[in-house]
Amino acid sequence: MKPHDGMYIDGAWRTPAGRDTIDVVNPADEQVIGRVPAGTAADVDAAVRAARAALPAWAATAPAERAARLAALRDVLAARKDEIAETVTAELGAPPQFSQNVHAGVPLAVAGSYAELAATYSFEEKVGNSVVHLEPVGVVGAITPWNYPLHQIVAKAAPALAAGCTIVVKPAEDTPLVAQLFAEAVHQAGLPAGVFNLVTGLGPVAGQALAEHPGVDLVSFTGSTAVGRLIGATAGAAIKKVALELGGKSANVILPSADLARAVNVGVANVMSNSGQTCSAWTRMLVHAARYDEAVELAAAAAAKYGDRIGPVVSARQRARVRGYIEKGVAEGARLITGGPEAPREQGHFVAPTVFADVTPEMTIAQEEIFGPVLSVLRYTDEEDALRIANGTVYGLAGAVWAGDEAEAVAFARRMETGQVDINGGRFNPLAPFGGYKQSGVGRELGTHGLSEYLHTKSLQF
Repeated sequence: MKPHDGMYIDGAWRTPAGRDTIDVVNPADEQVIGRVPAGTAADVDAAVRAARAALPAWAATAPAERAARLAALRDVLAARKDEIAETVTAELGAPPQFSQNVHAGVPLAVAGSYAELAATYSFEEKVGNSVVHLEPVGVVGAITPWNYPLHQIVAKAAPALAAGCTIVVKPAEDTPLVAQLFAEAVHQAGLPAGVFNLVTGLGPVAGQALAEHPGVDLVSFTGSTAVGRLIGATAGAAIKKVALELGGKSANVILPSADLARAVNVGVANVMSNSGQTCSAWTRMLVHAARYDEAVELAAAAAAKYGDRIGPVVSARQRARVRGYIEKGVAEGARLITGGPEAPREQGHFVAPTVFADVTPEMTIAQEEIFGPVLSVLRYTDEEDALRIANGTVYGLAGAVWAGDEAEAVAFARRMETGQVDINGGRFNPLAPFGGYKQSGVGRELGTHGLSEYLHTKSLQF
């Protein structure tokens, strides 16, 4: 798509307040593929004012009509699926097939789910002598990441719009083009002016202005725990609602009775997909001591197959971060099985698929979020030891458990301190709540739980 040189505010592309721009770089060849405006606090203010002005009418719109607009938006996205995939491949570096299936396909499923929910959800209920009304929170400020650039916009915008909220989105500066494409789709779908607004810009400027704006009633942020803390503190000082989906260091627990080859192969694929840039990736593989050497051998073979099949990480800065963690793993005594910090290609922000063995729970690579194609294989002695290791980080976003008996896996999963667990390779469900325990965030996305984040509760007593 052709980049816009304006902001999508109040139903039109508006000239930005400033003249600064942001280069959009293809991480596969390091070439500039477009430029977008670097928004200022003035642009954010204009967008929030437009959202505030549009709020009363949109909030009063019947849920069935809101559902119809979301269905129309889903249909526009479906018609532009190829363009979405091509755009994400260009600015994020994701392989074309992954962009088609995931970066374009998942947002379609999520948008469709909220079109259905808006039409069927009960926004009021009778409780004794009271009627409880669920009303839109108001104006939402959404700050979205680069790793799943369209999915994260849809996962915030779709429930917000279904609830009757209006929204201002500030997308990640690395991947703003698919955000502009989404704004075009909103326009094509006929949503009223001001209901959805887009301001491109840098996080410390436009993002901070959006989080601090007194006209924003709820801040929804997906990104690092460090930035999430700052946003939470800012919102807390203003007694403002927040929804924070932050970091993860998820455990893939392979119990002794599991199909080891399947568990390892699926686990490696989970880490290598999207070049490891997934907050819920199972980057810690926990294997019983009796099967450890076999698991390491299987993991190394599986990872080696991804050498030319994964894309680059998003930027030179991210590549340096991931390489730094690999070097830290070696320095702390982990055994490098495959991959490493060396550049696998002369051009592009590529990182070799990397597997570490002999990783101990206290090592940096077992504790901190790397956000790259790096897997740590840890040894445990019994289930209690496995549970201690699995729960032994500040994060609690996702995880996986494998066992020969499903009930055995479920029993272990119930004791994990994490928000979502896949049982024996369970499939993604757009209706299931997604979010974390501990420092992985506050609130949930997707399904009815995601919708409730954007609703206030009011009770009338009779």
